[in-house]
Amino acid sequence: MNHRYAHSEAFLERALRSIPLGSQTFSKSRTQYPHGVSPYFIQRGNGARVWDIDGNEYLDFINSLASVTLGYNDPDVTAAVEAQLKEGVIFSLPHPVETEVAERIIDMVPCADMVRFGKNGSDATAGAIRLARAHTSRDRVAVCGYHGWQDWYIGSTARNRGVPQAVRDLTHSFPFNDLDALDKLLLAHPNEFAAVILEPMNIAEPLPGYLEGVAALTRRHGALLVFDETITGFRFAEGGAQALFGITPDLATFGKGLANGYPVSAVAGRRDLMRLMEEIFFSFTFGGETLSLAASLATLDKLRRCQVTDHLASLGSRLMDGVRRRIAEHGVDALLSVSGHPSWSFLLLRDTPLASQWETKTLLLQSLFERGILSLGTHNLSYAHTEADIDRLLAVYDEVFPLLRAGALEGRMVELLRCPPLEPLFKVR
Repeated sequence: MNHRYAHSEAFLERALRSIPLGSQTFSKSRTQYPHGVSPYFIQRGNGARVWDIDGNEYLDFINSLASVTLGYNDPDVTAAVEAQLKEGVIFSLPHPVETEVAERIIDMVPCADMVRFGKNGSDATAGAIRLARAHTSRDRVAVCGYHGWQDWYIGSTARNRGVPQAVRDLTHSFPFNDLDALDKLLLAHPNEFAAVILEPMNIAEPLPGYLEGVAALTRRHGALLVFDETITGFRFAEGGAQALFGITPDLATFGKGLANGYPVSAVAGRRDLMRLMEEIFFSFTFGGETLSLAASLATLDKLRRCQVTDHLASLGSRLMDGVRRRIAEHGVDALLSVSGHPSWSFLLLRDTPLASQWETKTLLLQSLFERGILSLGTHNLSYAHTEADIDRLLAVYDEVFPLLRAGALEGRMVELLRCPPLEPLFKVR
């Protein structure tokens, strides 16, 4: 047992007796964190920092899988939630905050004429697909990106156990930035696709004309265009990626950036489509839960008041430029690259003749965690991050990149790793 993580490792054993994987979220579970060199439980967070149950402090670049946009325990959000708590959490009729948050989203998001709320991103994407199927009277869906745990999507991935084949057959994946592939897919099943749903950007930027082409193809084939903005929404720009790239979808879904970590998601879109919510069934006992909606209202107002997305883009550009320089300086360009949007960037690892990317990732995480950096290889920035925090991460990379070179390019991986390497499992992106 590693003394630095002794309480985490002991508590993991306890958690595994009552919770499968020891976590409610696959991406937070032991499958993602190499055993013996990782924390497994966080006790508290404030600003850009978190503390694990062993008392170790970390500068956090995961930010609860990019759901914390302003920072942990943001004072404006916390004050709004505390005030709402005194009024109540859930009632027998809707609370006015539901309408207030819907109005904010309509004011900010280009495609939004009307809004409905859920709790997770998966709620919103499933609702959007049901709307598309109701509107078009078609069944097939084309997908690009990660869209949640529900059967309609997850059946198209390697994690499809428990999903009926009949459901799996209706969902078709297509590669990002490849218009020809999408066109061939839609032509292979003429007049059968209800929707094309995609993350407008994740690891790679859309090529010039790509999103415009997706929109044109989708509409030419009579399907609806759905942007899954669970992460890009209220992070890439105040109006999401659709505002940044100037492409307005028929429907869009939001989640992680909506309430600074409080559980709420949204489907937004054209009025004629959203009116179908009155005919399909999309209903949640806790869909109007007021604490999360109060947090959302405070978050959206602060995003605009403090120009949060500009701050994220500025810090992220500083970080990505610094990472690129260090990749060159440390001679690891055959091993590493950086990609993505400045507010949500990815450190990409490659296999080498001497090490797999999973061995290299294990060494990366081992080295970051012990230096007080919490990251899984992504840089999910928050408003609480400062230039000093970015410079701290870059200074850590100055220490870690030579270790990665030694392990993956010089054949010293076995010597440097203090734990078994991670194993390739279900990969979200």
